[in-house]
Amino acid sequence: MLDQIFGVPFTLLSFLVALSVVVFVHEFGHFFVARRCGVRCEVFSIGFGPELIGRTDRHGTRWKISLIPLGGYVRMFGESDTMQAVEGGKEASEEAPRELTPEERAVSFSHKTLGQKSAIVFAGPAVNLLFAIAVFWGIFILVGQPVTEPVIGSVVEDSAAADAGLVPEDRILAIDGSPIDRFEDIQNIVQIGNGAPLDLLIERDAAELNITLTPRPVDGTDPFGNEVRRYLIGIGASGQTRVTDLGPVAALGVAFGQTYEILEGTAIAVSQIVSGERGTEDLGGPIKIAKYSGQAAKTGAVGFILFMAILSINLGIINLFPVPLLDGGHLLFYAIEAVRGRPLSEQTQEWGMRAGLALVVALMVFVTWNDIVHF
Repeated sequence: MLDQIFGVPFTLLSFLVALSVVVFVHEFGHFFVARRCGVRCEVFSIGFGPELIGRTDRHGTRWKISLIPLGGYVRMFGESDTMQAVEGGKEASEEAPRELTPEERAVSFSHKTLGQKSAIVFAGPAVNLLFAIAVFWGIFILVGQPVTEPVIGSVVEDSAAADAGLVPEDRILAIDGSPIDRFEDIQNIVQIGNGAPLDLLIERDAAELNITLTPRPVDGTDPFGNEVRRYLIGIGASGQTRVTDLGPVAALGVAFGQTYEILEGTAIAVSQIVSGERGTEDLGGPIKIAKYSGQAAKTGAVGFILFMAILSINLGIINLFPVPLLDGGHLLFYAIEAVRGRPLSEQTQEWGMRAGLALVVALMVFVTWNDIVHF
């Protein structure tokens, strides 16, 4: 209904809201730790390019929303040119180099210890993950944790499950040694396995049986109508469900577990794509994110907030990749500096940044083309 009323504007607005929230969370992580370390933050921007609106706080930080809403940055006093390029594309100052005063060195990013600089850089991805944990925690406290019992309700004919001898009412206790508490666990493990054989421990008529089967690839659509390729074993849930009411402590533990599952699944999927075990059709760019943002928003506030939590996790993971230009690339440079006892030369860092920029641009072009091909 919302799609018929609002269409593309609704999807675009949902995308901008979701992206702005997770970017703000990421950059606030950098900002918060930088301020705790005594670094002067000159600009906190959501978006790039010309300023649309903004204000300057009592600490001299200019908070603003800029024209191009595809990211954001925090510009800190005393950053190197390479760091400025990463965070905001700030051009190097045209002023002639000069010696900083003691007061300026005290608030300069480049004059902080290696540990402090590393903490500032790492804080962005870390807060993305903490944001997701906080969202899951709040949802689990307010509405509980919905759980589908891992009991088979139906078996598809000529499927991997049928060939392996699974039947309705079988309860799946474990897969590859991992205990199964809910039907969703089965789906996650099958997808992460990417078609690898699975060892199942099932309960049937009060007896335990071991069964091995190999999931099969199936092309289809997700609940929103998007084309996807899944690996399936050919079973349906029995429909037996329960909602587990969780207290604050238990909900926090489940929130950590939920975040870890998404982290693990994403990391495995990326490694499979890099190694060639998985195709690149699952990679998506801004068009795909925009489409999913609109679809999540149409499910209601809870669905949209959960989508932002998942998007935040993925942003945190991507920024930790050891690629120059990303936070992980800076952490790699700092690790090398810690081992060598001195930083890499400015020329080496500059070439690293150029290579990182080329790689990021190439990836953006590829995933955008992937979006166009699929949509």
